[in-house]
Amino acid sequence: MYAEFDDSLITGNTMIDNQHRELIGKINDLLRSCEERVDRRGALRMLDYLTEYTEFHFNEEEKLQEEIGYPGIQEHKKKHEELRATVSQLHEMLEEQEGPTADFVEMVNKNVTEWLYYHIKGFDRSVAEFKFMRDNQDRL
Repeated sequence: MYAEFDDSLITGNTMIDNQHRELIGKINDLLRSCEERVDRRGALRMLDYLTEYTEFHFNEEEKLQEEIGYPGIQEHKKKHEELRATVSQLHEMLEEQEGPTADFVEMVNKNVTEWLYYHIKGFDRSVAEFKFMRDNQDRL
């Protein structure tokens, strides 16, 4: 099952939405590599690409939250740590196995894709709404 960026994931913030599209693309690249039965090294490389982009995205998102004085930034950072821990577990799984297994793919779908959907629809959308309200106080 591939991840899909649809209208339910739009936050209204162009930067965040574009990065989420890219992040979902990286998740799908990892899942495709698993489908193609790549070896452990190939799957690790795809997971590393996902990890690097996730770090970039989280840093950008947290920087935005600091700039706008988002009051929920500490809780948001804790949620980001959850995904970092999951990705670390995925690395360990791959290193212990010869290649991506069905359990690995299930963990990507459940603990990365589903986590991301939930996170975007709740936490990230609230950041975008806060920024919009802050930037448009005169129009409200």
